[in-house]
This record gives sequence, structure tokens and C-alpha cells, in this order.
Amino acid sequence: MMAVPTLDASGVFEELKSSPQGLSADEVLARRAEAGANQLPAARRRSLLAEFWPQFSNMFAVVLIVAAAITFLAYALTSPRNAANLELAIGILGVVLLNACIGFAQEHAAERTAEALQAMVPATARVIRDGERTEVPAADLVPGDIVVLDAGDAISADCRLIDAHDLLVEMAALTGESRPTPRIAEAVPETKTSDARNCVFMGTSVVNGSGRAVVFATGLATEFGRIYRLTSEVPAEDSPLQREVTVMARRVAAVAIAAGASLFAIRAAVSGSVVGSFVFALGVMVALVPEGLPATMSVSLAVAVRRMARRKALIKRLTAVEALGSTTVICTDKTGTLTKAEMTVQTVWESGRAHGVTGVGYAPDGEVEAAGAVTGVLRAGSLCSDARLLQPDPDRRLGWRVLGDTTEGAILVAAAKAGIDLAVEEKSAPRVLTFPFDADRKLMSTVHQTDQDGYEAYVKGSPQALLERCVRVSWDASDLPLDDALRERVAAANDQLAAQGLRVLAVARRRISHSHPAVDQVENGLTLLGLIAMSDPPRPEVVDAVAACRRAGIVIHMITGDYGLTAEAIARRVGIIGDGPATILNGSDLDAMSDSQIADAAEGTEQVLFARAKPEHKMRIVAALEDRGEVVAVTGDGVNDAPALKRASIGVSMGEGGTDVARAASVMILLDDSFASIAAAVELGRTVYANIRKFLIYLFSHNLAELAPILVAVFVGFPLVPLSALQVLAIDLGSDVLPALALGTERTEPGTMSRPPRPPGEHLFNWKVVRRFCFLGSIQAAGVVAAFFWRIHTAHLPFSDFTAANPTYREALTMTQAGIVVSQFFNSFAVRTQEQSVLRVGIFSNKPLVFAGLFGLAFMSCISYVPALQSVFNTAPLSLTDWLILFALGVVLLLAEETRKALIRARARARPPAQEQVRSQAQEAACKS
Repeated sequence: MMAVPTLDASGVFEELKSSPQGLSADEVLARRAEAGANQLPAARRRSLLAEFWPQFSNMFAVVLIVAAAITFLAYALTSPRNAANLELAIGILGVVLLNACIGFAQEHAAERTAEALQAMVPATARVIRDGERTEVPAADLVPGDIVVLDAGDAISADCRLIDAHDLLVEMAALTGESRPTPRIAEAVPETKTSDARNCVFMGTSVVNGSGRAVVFATGLATEFGRIYRLTSEVPAEDSPLQREVTVMARRVAAVAIAAGASLFAIRAAVSGSVVGSFVFALGVMVALVPEGLPATMSVSLAVAVRRMARRKALIKRLTAVEALGSTTVICTDKTGTLTKAEMTVQTVWESGRAHGVTGVGYAPDGEVEAAGAVTGVLRAGSLCSDARLLQPDPDRRLGWRVLGDTTEGAILVAAAKAGIDLAVEEKSAPRVLTFPFDADRKLMSTVHQTDQDGYEAYVKGSPQALLERCVRVSWDASDLPLDDALRERVAAANDQLAAQGLRVLAVARRRISHSHPAVDQVENGLTLLGLIAMSDPPRPEVVDAVAACRRAGIVIHMITGDYGLTAEAIARRVGIIGDGPATILNGSDLDAMSDSQIADAAEGTEQVLFARAKPEHKMRIVAALEDRGEVVAVTGDGVNDAPALKRASIGVSMGEGGTDVARAASVMILLDDSFASIAAAVELGRTVYANIRKFLIYLFSHNLAELAPILVAVFVGFPLVPLSALQVLAIDLGSDVLPALALGTERTEPGTMSRPPRPPGEHLFNWKVVRRFCFLGSIQAAGVVAAFFWRIHTAHLPFSDFTAANPTYREALTMTQAGIVVSQFFNSFAVRTQEQSVLRVGIFSNKPLVFAGLFGLAFMSCISYVPALQSVFNTAPLSLTDWLILFALGVVLLLAEETRKALIRARARARPPAQEQVRSQAQEAACKS
């Protein structure tokens, strides 16, 4: 359809095989069968099985499934068969299934919540068929249909205009440009259909005027559909947490397999029993794998999701919470994201004086300083406007609002504040001619009849363009020649207002002798009335949210399809750009740059703005930054944001004002469209990451305690295992999961949003984490090994005389399991803080943790004293002395950790301030490198 914009109306009808009377009913049916319905395909919904299956593909699940298979194999090869091996295999598979169910339930619930959001494509359209105007479902439109357009209509398909009267179309959802663009019906020189001024597109809306248009594209063939296809072709990116957990799981699996294989070889060589050594090695592998970690992580993230839901933010994917916490760059759209989309006049300049205007929004509440002096400027600006100020509608719960261009709406509001009754003015000076705004002229003009034989033209537009056409200026109620000195004063005033980040319009007038002059006659020889400066106020919470993100070391870039200077003004207002000069890169600049050059321009600085950007440009910017190791979050609400929303590590869309395509592409939806939720989500994400590390240390430290007695038994020649694989599962799932979950709900530590983001290369499972859990795990391991062999020693029997039924061995086996559970009770308090004393935080400040620990102790008591569980785990009752010894070992662990923290605090206090500053700068530089 490249030729459609270049044809006149008759040529359009011929090309599309239509006529001014529209299509017949039979032709509509034939074309619908050929072109299909005028709708975008619904996102393909995965089956429950397709959603459930990936839960078994993570490395921990794979290791456990392999372990279960080996156990089944050992059960099958042993003669006589050992029922304990079968029970163990079933238990391991039960753990895998439990983890999978928890993860599936959380993600399925979040995904389905988003499906309630409505599509943005309008439900009906007015068309001419068989020569009569009728209303049909938008999905029934076909190429060749004649669509009738009026102000306020949403456009349902891509159409070529054949008739247009003062037609202005809001293109923000498609192009990101906030100002409505004029549309014409005349043929235009050959150009891209998407840029043709005589075409309108699906997903946009009419804000002024009327017209008729012929449909030439529907459904996926539209520009809207092209972006939809572009979005669907972008592969979903794993979040940083998903990548980190994958790396950690591979490392743990490698260690578990290597340790199991080594000990299998040693044990088989010493004992000569292959099957027995196989089962022994399996116990080592199970001891090294944190079986409860997947469930703990899923539920911990789900808790964070529910917290965000209370803040009006919907998280569609659990790991998106942590991804926000690791964000290093936020790429944000301007229109509908940072601003309220309510232009507000702040200053009116006339006769060398600036007059302030109070109030914000479209409610005409406020005052104009020296209103009488600026009446001429505001009256002319209001008459030269097509917008309408609509009063509140209580029945529909609608407040003051503007139908049409928001810039013109702002002028109408300011005029109302100055006491101008526009209805009276329009009656006394009716409009007879309009020259719509044109991007080349940068002006709009109207001609009004002021008396029986007199006419006056009012012109408004770009100060630079208008000033060139003025020869006189209204100054203190007199018209003076616009000499060089006055021209410089006007230019200086414009520069001063623009430097404040305001959009400035100039207003002028001219007496006309007849009602239908040419545009050149109207827009030359003008008398300048003054300047009107306005801004689209940012959302009240945006400035604080941007400041919070900057304090957190996050770089913010604005990527918009709007004008570069307008974007810069908003960026300065909300604090994205500082006082220094800004670099504005337009879409044409990006086309000439490589991905590496784009990343070089954007990386490490916020003084760069991307304007006139197309969806492909946004995707390139996000991809270029992520290829440099940045974790990019993209915010937006328009169709043009969708590809970048999906390509980014995390896409954030708007629930109220956002488009359906944008919401589908994102993983986080702000239900109240509040940008402040971004900063809150970053803080919560960082807290989640810190809490994940806490329960990682908690879980892996006891893995050492589980492994140590098994290894010691091998090297001292003890013939039985000090801890069975079934006991390991009981510890990991029965005693440790609930405390780990409680650790995942810890409150945000002070200073969380004052630190820079984690370095992109820093792993979740780094050496700092390893050193800490090795420190705690070594203390636990020493205590558990001592407790086991102390109890074995009390029997005064050689190792070779011990059997599984020996009472002393069963007591020692119970001591090992109980020792780990008790030490983990104290360990849960130890890991709550990195440097601060847990006594300062408060032992009972996390009550769920206390109750979870007590539950673990109670469960262990049941294993020790309940006969049915004794037979399952081969345990025996413990005496009071046994429990006192184990609790003493737990106290030693907590005291050792408190001593370590005290030494860290002491070193921090002893460090000179200059050294601390150098250390802080080095850490910040490492984060940016």
C-alpha cells in the first residue's frame, strides 16, 4: 500500500476497489474471509503442562531427580531389596514435586491476574456501507471500508483520509509524540506510509475536527500490528536472579557429584561393596544439595510480590522482584510515565513583564498576576485554539479535562483564571477561517469577524518562527515598531523562560480586510502580543522517586518519540538531567551509530536524551546497554514501548493509562501508574537479594554440618553413616524451610538505597558468602562430629561391632540430627545481620523466625521420642543432658558470630575517614567498571 498516500481520492477508491457509497454486504463478507478479523491475535496461552514442566528443569531439580533414579537403581540391584532405599527415592521425588508445585502455583497465579486487563483497540466503528452510515464492531472492518471520524473517536484500522476538516490526531500511543498532529486529505509525495500526513492508524485517536477515510490495512497488517509482531519475536530474557541461581546450582551440583564420585571410589575400594558404597555416595550428594532452596526462594519472592501488590504494583514473574533490585539503568518514556499529561501555564509575558499563574492541572482554580494586563494575550491564544475545556462529570467520576491539544487546553484554563469567558468571546468574534498548525510553519492561525466589516487574525506558535513575522509589538496598551532592541528583549525573555524548562508559545494578531485571506497574508506583518510559558507538570511523586534512584546509583535515561527540547525540559524538571549541558540524540543520529557507539554515549552518564526514537531504536539502546553488562529496566505505557519492555531485563508498564501491548510485554505493571513505585520496587528488590543471601548462608552452613560427620566416619573407618539421607531430607525440609522463609521476610536494612547497585559481575554465591557459611558451618560441623563420636565412645565398643540396631548408634544418630537442628536455631539469628549485633536488632523483632525455629525443635523432638518416627529414622530418645550439650554448642556458634561482627565494627571505627572515603570511592568505581 505504499502508493496509497500518493493518490487522490478517486485513485484511492480505485486502488482499494471501493467507492464513496462504501462496500456492499456481500463484498464485506468476501473481504473478511480473505483478510480475516481486524484484531490482533491473543497472546498464546501456554497449557498448564507447559507451565508446570519448566519447574523440573532447574539444576537442583535435575540433581535430585538423578539422585532418586540412582536410589531406585540401588533398590533394584540389592538382594534382598532394601525398603529404605525405595522410601528414600520416593522421598526425594516428593521433594522435587513439592518444589515444582510451589513455583508453578505462584507464577501461574501472577500471570493469570494480568489477563483481566482490557485491550485498547476500540469496540465499534462508524462506517458507510451500501451508501448508509452504520456502526459495526471494530473487528468487522475490512480493507475498502469507509470510516467516519469525529473528535474523540478511537481509530480502529490503518486508513487513508479522503476528507478532513481541521483534523488533529493524537499519535502518542504509536509514536510517543505528545502533541496532536494535523492530518490532511490531499495526496502527498511518495513517502513511507507510517509518515504520510494523509493516513491515520490503529491505536490512535481523533482529538479535533472530522473526516472520512478508507481502510487499507487491518489486524496484523497495520502499523500497530507490525509493532505487535516485533514484540512477539523478541525472546524473553532471563532475570539476573535466574542466571545467578543457574550458576550456583551448577557449581553445587558439580561439587556434589565430584564429592560423591570420590567417596564412592574410596568406600568401594575399602569395603568391596559396590551397592553399599553407591548408597553411601548418594547420601553425600543429598547432603550437599539444599533441597529446600527452590521452595524457599519461590515463596520468599511470592511474599515480595504480595507486598508490591499492596503498593499497587503487579509482578507477573517472581524473579522480576529481584531483577529490579539489581537494576543499574532505567530507560523511561516521557509521555504518560513521568508527567501528568496536564499542560499548565506558569507565566505570561507581555510589555517586558512576566506575570505568574498559580494552580496546576485543568481545574480553573488559581490566579493570574495582573490579569488585566495579560487579557489580550490569553484572549487571542484562546480564540486561536481548537481544544475544549470539559467540566467535571460526577456521574462518570470525571474531573476537569481537556478534549484536544493539552497545550491549547492549558491556555484555556489560564484564560478562565484571568476571568475570560470564552463562550462570550467566541460569540462576539466568530471564527471564519482556520490554518491548522503545521510542523514546517510551526504556527496556527485563525481569522475572526470582529465587526460587520472587520476581521482580525490571531496567530500562535513557535516564538522563533513567529518573531520573524512580526513588525510591531503591543507594549503597555500601545503598538510600537518592533525594532532590534525590543526584538532582543523578546528573544531574551523567551530564552529565560525556556531555560526554566518551560514550553513557550508566542501570540500575535493582525487586522485583515476580508474573510478568506491566504496564509501568507495572515502570518506576516504581525503585531506581537506576548509569550505564554507552560509546562506539563511531573507527577507529584516523580521528583522524589528520581532522586531516590539517583542516590541508589541508578542511571536514568529518557527515550521518547517526542521533540528533543521538550524531552530535555521535562528531564530537567524531574531531576534526570543535572545543571550541565545535555546531549540529545535523535532517531536519525541513532541510525548512523553502531550499537557500541550507542552504549558509549549512554553508559555512565544521565546527560544523554534519546528523542524521535522508534521502537527499533529503543530495542537497540536496551540491547547495547545490556551487552555491556548493565541490568536495564524499561518503563513505558505506549505501543511504541512494547519491544523494549520485552527485551529488557525487566519491563514496567502502566495499568491505567498503558496499552494492552505494553502490559503484555512487561513483567511488572503499575496499577496506579505511579512512577514512585519504581523506587519502592528497587528498594524491595535489593532487600529480597540481601535476604536471599541470608538464607543461602543459613542453608549451606548446615550442609557442611551434614557432610562433615559422613566424611569423618569414612576416614576413621566407622562402618555406618552418622547421618542418613532420609535424615538429611528431614532436616532440609522439616526443620530448615520455615526459618529460611522467615529470613526471606526480613525488613529493609538502613542505607539500602544509599549504596550503588551491585557490580554486574558479582555473583549471588560469591566468596564473601562462601567464607561466611564456611565459618558458621565449620563451627556446626565440629560440634556435630564431637557429639556423634562422644556418644559412640560411651559404648566402649570397637567400630566393627556397631550395627544399625545398636542402641548407642541410634542415640548417636539422633545426636547428629538434633545437633544440626539446634545449631540451626541459633544460626538463624546469627545470619540476620551482616555487621550489626542481633541483640541490637532484637531477638524477637522477627517473630515468624522465632516460631519457625521452635517448630523445627518440636519436629526434631517428635523424631526422637515418637515410636513411629523412631522406626522410620532409626532414632532413639535423647536425655536432658544430651539436649543441654547440644544447646551449649548452639550458644558457642552465636557467640562466635557475634565476636566476628564486633571485630568488623571495631575495624570500621578504627579506619581513618580518608581511608573510608577512598574505600567507598573504590567500591563505587568497581560498580561502574
